[in-house]
Amino acid sequence: MIAYILIICCFLLRLVPHAPNMVPVAAIAIFAGAYLDKRLAPWLPLAIMVLSDLIVGMHRTVFFTWGAFLLIGFMATWLKDHRSFRNVFAASIFSAVLFFVISNFGAWLVMGEYPPNLAGFLTCYVRAIPFFRNTLVSNVAYTFALFGLYELAKRLLEGSRFRAVLLVK
Repeated sequence: MIAYILIICCFLLRLVPHAPNMVPVAAIAIFAGAYLDKRLAPWLPLAIMVLSDLIVGMHRTVFFTWGAFLLIGFMATWLKDHRSFRNVFAASIFSAVLFFVISNFGAWLVMGEYPPNLAGFLTCYVRAIPFFRNTLVSNVAYTFALFGLYELAKRLLEGSRFRAVLLVK
């Protein structure tokens, strides 16, 4: 129950005004991969993106961003059996890089703002560096906030009769 409440809170953060790419979707994917059922976890970030994009607005690169988050979700299921500080930190960094590579490839390919050549390709990625910084910071911060809050809840509920209801197995 607590895991799902944290995920819903993060979903709502995608709907309020925020700096570009300062959203917790990759963190949700990493958290879900580590704690939730492996059949559900990869699809959760995709569902969040689809629902929130329907609310905040669609764009021409949605299939690239959605695909990136789906890949991050599948990657994160590895954490279910390999959860450690180092692995979670690495997943938050790798997910930022993966999102940067895939989403900007989509921007270069689909948006039409850059020439369809190597110079346009490189310009697209160079101009996206400030967005990468935001993605990286938000991935790390939100990932550790989710994991930290959940682990704190586990400790606080130790010995409680509500533990089985409030925590995932």
